[in-house]
Amino acid sequence: MFDELIAKLKANPRKKIVFTEGTDPRILEATAKLNACGFLDVVLVGNPDEVQKVAKENNFQIGGVEILDPDNYPEMDAMIDKMVELRKGKMDRDQCAALLKKGNYFGTMLVVMGVADCLLGGATYTTADTVRPALQLVKTRPGAKLVSSAFLMTRPAAQGGSEVLIMGDCAINIKPTEDELAVIGVQVANCATVFGVDPRIAFLSYSTKGSGAGEDVDKVRNACEKAKNFRPDLKIDGELQFDAAVNPTVAKTKHLEGPVGGHANTFIFPDINAGNIGYKIAQRLGNFEAVGPVLLGLNAPINDLSRGCNADEVYKMAIVTAIQSIGVPPVYKF
Repeated sequence: MFDELIAKLKANPRKKIVFTEGTDPRILEATAKLNACGFLDVVLVGNPDEVQKVAKENNFQIGGVEILDPDNYPEMDAMIDKMVELRKGKMDRDQCAALLKKGNYFGTMLVVMGVADCLLGGATYTTADTVRPALQLVKTRPGAKLVSSAFLMTRPAAQGGSEVLIMGDCAINIKPTEDELAVIGVQVANCATVFGVDPRIAFLSYSTKGSGAGEDVDKVRNACEKAKNFRPDLKIDGELQFDAAVNPTVAKTKHLEGPVGGHANTFIFPDINAGNIGYKIAQRLGNFEAVGPVLLGLNAPINDLSRGCNADEVYKMAIVTAIQSIGVPPVYKF
């Protein structure tokens, strides 16, 4: 999958990604690899002397990479003014100036100001510390009612190439309502399309077409119908048990018709419990590589790393984040 994504990046105008934790060795190792490959520009947030010290100690070659320091940024006054404007009276100038000393807020404002196209953070920050500035400053896309997430699950296919599944929401919305679940379904389907997957979307449940009953089943069924109304062009079905969604034989025994039953590749879980458990089962027992979470619904591509990530995961998430910025205007309408 990543060879295809890299080719797509090379075929489009060059993108620039900002890493909010410029002194982290994992970030620097991924930066060195991206720097050597040459298909994506990197901005590191941090004190240049400290960043260079860590890079030199680990023999990471980051020559030519831009390093921006919140304590010595020439456009800081303009950045503070913009942040005050975006916060619309909720923060004064001194409060904004204090927050912009932090890499997560400073990096997010670099995207707002058009210095970078996208952002990747979370190697040391919590998910909340990455998402909060994004919601406050980048905000959601016009018409988007919430932010959700998806994992790209990939493994080598028997016939060559990669098998790619999309799973959501496994990281952000704890217990979505049926309306929220419908929006999540559409957002995850859009994500699948961005990454070259023709989505066949299954809204998952412990019931298949009324085989079980209860308010949880009703929620999934109703969310599925609302998603169909939002996007009648998409291939969507539910409520489905997982085996009916992926196994053609089981789908046939349950009299499922259409392109989804037995052939789903995009899975909408009813809540974060099921989603988190489901993607980790696929990862640990199905030998899928989990790439994500990919945040959906924001007005610019901003993604979160696991604090337990390694340099290879940072490298791959940088590619994923940059792909999200293709086709997005370089100067956002905030």
